[in-house]
Amino acid sequence: MKKYVWKVWLSPNWLTKDVENDYVAMVSTTGKTLYNEDIARQMVEDGSELQYETIFDILNRADRLRRDRLCQGYSVQTGLCHAKPQVTGSFIGSAARYDPDKHKITCELTLTAETRKGLEDVGVEVLGVKDSGARIGLVTDVNTGLTDGTITPDGDIIIEGEKIRVLPLDEPEYRVYLVEVTSGTETRFDPPYAVNDPKKIICRVPPVGAGEYTLRIITRFSQGGEMLKNPRTLEYELPLKVL
Repeated sequence: MKKYVWKVWLSPNWLTKDVENDYVAMVSTTGKTLYNEDIARQMVEDGSELQYETIFDILNRADRLRRDRLCQGYSVQTGLCHAKPQVTGSFIGSAARYDPDKHKITCELTLTAETRKGLEDVGVEVLGVKDSGARIGLVTDVNTGLTDGTITPDGDIIIEGEKIRVLPLDEPEYRVYLVEVTSGTETRFDPPYAVNDPKKIICRVPPVGAGEYTLRIITRFSQGGEMLKNPRTLEYELPLKVL
């Protein structure tokens, strides 16, 4: 008997478009994002003698110090994972130099033995195939070709899905957005879009700063020809990251 259960939806595998009946599992995380304030509150509820404000401050300071050391080139080990500095991209020739247009500064995350051991207590419940209606299926960074959620400011991204075309373009509410996860700040992708089709949008990423973002599309597009009376809001389930 598993101690925990992850509920997953099956979704078409956008990376194998020529293979029929191929699905990937998407863990349902609705309402399950935890922040330092949530962890601090839980520690107080678990009986910590420290005050909530003190715990919250310690967690934030620890995050800041870990980020700082990682930027200095240190590997960082926590009880959850191991973070290792990494530069991706090919260097041609022994005299090659770093080129920000070809290479990307990032880090490799590896789960610790304790985390891997904890995951052995997780079971999976398949909820079925998620509604194949309007959805964002895949985001590709044109500069790097990556689909792991990393995107490049001032570079193009390809958004693939169903019924994602942005309309009407003459009303500024209906756009592609990046929503900063922590603050909720919205940054709008203004047209023209290189492609704005029901299954594909190609657009230029605004010059946003480093952080984690939710990709959001607000549209009134309808396959029937007439636009929807009410806006449709679509969000990509994978967070997008600017490093």
